Amino acid sequence: MTVVGILGTIHNPELREKYNCSLALYESLITEFKPDIICGEVHPLSWQKYIEDSNNKGYWGEPASEYWELIFPLCEENQIEFVPIDWFELDVWNNFDPFGGYSKERREELQQIDDGWFFKQMSTHAAGDIPFNSVEFDEMTRLKYEWLNEINPTAHNIRWVVRNQIMIQRVKNTMDSNPNKRILCIVGADHNYLFQETLIKEPILLLYPLR
Repeated sequence: MTVVGILGTIHNPELREKYNCSLALYESLITEFKPDIICGEVHPLSWQKYIEDSNNKGYWGEPASEYWELIFPLCEENQIEFVPIDWFELDVWNNFDPFGGYSKERREELQQIDDGWFFKQMSTHAAGDIPFNSVEFDEMTRLKYEWLNEINPTAHNIRWVVRNQIMIQRVKNTMDSNPNKRILCIVGADHNYLFQETLIKEPILLLYPLR
């Protein structure tokens, strides 16, 4: 049977240190899972640039630091296949600003509310055995994105719904072409709940959280 795991990460090094989710923890979780394949939140173009030149650190802050510092080297060292699954289109991404179309004053108000959601998410870090991989974090995250949908449903659809649908479909394609393998999805923790609720419907053994 195909085994699929989900590991939600925090991209910011300072936040990883603050909330006890170090790269050492992520390494131990990956090692325990023993993946044949890692599906990571990396844009295919960035992955191609890395294949061509391992000193090329992508663009626009992508991929996140845990890939350069841990996941790519770990894959190379242990001969783990890496599949990039992220999706976005840089030429139109900013046209779907969730706070676009609002006045400057209202944008500032909405940004403060968004910051409040972030702090609520962070407050769940101690729930479960892996920071930000828990029912409590996922529920708070779901509520945040429901709010963002109310603010700007068009932006939410493109930036969140469609993006996750494509990411998850790339995981499904990997599952279909690699039956009976151990596949680990490593994504920013905000994606956890959508990956979990979609992949649990598949004829696989789904592991989430990993501990």
